[in-house]
Amino acid sequence: MGDEHVRQLIIDRRQTTGHPIVVGVSGFGGSGKSTLARALVEQVPGAVRMRGDDFLDPVRSHQRSSDWDGVERERLASGVLRPFREGRPSTFRRFDWGTRSLGTPEPVPTAEVLVVDLIGLFHPDVLDALDLRIWCDVDLETATARGLARDAVLGRRHEHLWHEVWVPNERDFAATFAPKATAQVLFNG
Repeated sequence: MGDEHVRQLIIDRRQTTGHPIVVGVSGFGGSGKSTLARALVEQVPGAVRMRGDDFLDPVRSHQRSSDWDGVERERLASGVLRPFREGRPSTFRRFDWGTRSLGTPEPVPTAEVLVVDLIGLFHPDVLDALDLRIWCDVDLETATARGLARDAVLGRRHEHLWHEVWVPNERDFAATFAPKATAQVLFNG
C-alpha cells in the first residue's frame, strides 16, 4: 500500500470516528517507521507525531527480553494515547537520552490525528488505544541491514546491540504477539 492510499485511509478514519485518532506505525528496527510517520504528518491535515523513542527506557531497551520490555507501552497509552483520543488534557514525560532519565512534564499535543511510531507497539496492552495500525512490511534481515547502515552514518556503533539484543527481541516479539497480523495496513516501504 502506498503513501497516498494510507493518507486517505487516515483521513477517512478520522471523519468516521467522532474523536481524535491515534495512528500506530510499527515494524522491525530499521524498517522505516519514523520516515513513514514523518511523511504522514506532512501529508495529513491536522496530524502531529509522537516519537516512540521517547517511550523507550534507555537501560531496558538495550537488554534482552522476549516482549520488548524496554518499551514503556503503558506509560505511552495511559499518559498520551488514551487522553489524546478522549480529547482531555494530560501531561507526559519523554525519556531524555542525554541524562538517561525522564524529562520535565509537557502537555499532550492537541490535534485531529496523532501518529506514533515505535518498535513493539502492537502489543495487547496498547491495541485498544490505536485507531489504525500500520506495519512497515520489511523483513527482519533487510530492516536490520538498514538500521545498521543508518547507525553507521550517525556514528553509532551498535553492532553488538543489533545482533545480540535487538534482533533476538524482534524475533521473540513477532513469535509471541504477531504484530504484522494485528496490523490493519501493511506498508511496503
